[in-house]
Amino acid sequence: MNPAERARWIGREDDMPLTMQCELAGVPRSTVYRRLEAATRMEFPCEEEDRLRALIDEEYTHRPFYGSRRMAVFLRGRGHRVNRKRVQRLMREMGLAGMAPGPTTSKAHPRHKVYPYLLRGVEVARPNQVWSTDLTYIRLARGFAYLVAIIDWYSRRVLAWRVSNSMDASFCVDCLEDALRHHGRPEVFNSDQGSQFTSDAFTGVLKREGVAISMDGRGRALDNIFVERLWRNVKYEDVYLKGYANMAELTVGLAQYFAFYNAGRPHQALRYETPDHVYRAGVGGGALIVDRFDGADQERGEDGSTGQRRAAAGVEMDTA
Repeated sequence: MNPAERARWIGREDDMPLTMQCELAGVPRSTVYRRLEAATRMEFPCEEEDRLRALIDEEYTHRPFYGSRRMAVFLRGRGHRVNRKRVQRLMREMGLAGMAPGPTTSKAHPRHKVYPYLLRGVEVARPNQVWSTDLTYIRLARGFAYLVAIIDWYSRRVLAWRVSNSMDASFCVDCLEDALRHHGRPEVFNSDQGSQFTSDAFTGVLKREGVAISMDGRGRALDNIFVERLWRNVKYEDVYLKGYANMAELTVGLAQYFAFYNAGRPHQALRYETPDHVYRAGVGGGALIVDRFDGADQERGEDGSTGQRRAAAGVEMDTA
């Protein structure tokens, strides 16, 4: 009988110490320890990855400019043995990418049409002038989900939202149809270049309704700053505090939070009125992202900063 077969006799559950079991079986202890460690990793991979996802989610919400390199450093600082490849995989599964301009920011499906950004320097002066959407990752006690929402730029009102356990386009289309059904149609609809929003199923609905389609430029993550701020509020004011266990709890909890967000939460940017009030009255809201450079997103200006940082400097209104 070879050493590999004798090593299978040895187990942690035996009353005899591992060292003595190895000696009696004539098997090196290092071989047994490696086998037992591998078995443990196979038994609890989901729990470990869920912990990593939770840490990535919270740090990304706080510092959305972190890419996979900085996130790997952050996780190692928390005592986790991870390399950049693993962090890249997890962030890709979560739909996250650092905000810094780069070739993979808001990567669309290669066969989907990407539309130009139409809102640079445009003053949003009335409800239903501009709607916007985005996806975010939501951590659960075991597993995760994705949340999509549609927001009115003028009033910051959440018009529709959906949760899903996958990032396919169908639940995004369902969310869009719900918003159109209950709130009419906007003049312009803005999104990032994610494959869900560049898909024919999603853009086809907007074309059917005669809505102008706008998409964030590369390296211009803050073109959609109002939805980004919504995600920060949702997570810090609800998701992180309650720690939802499953999709059912999450759905009920988000329904309560968005009802509060729209009807009960005063917004500084709305002169401490609620989004519901501003949306109905058509007074007290507004938005303007000023473009302070001459056009090319990736060109550097006099201060040496890239398009994204200068776009951030051009946000004239508080988004809270």
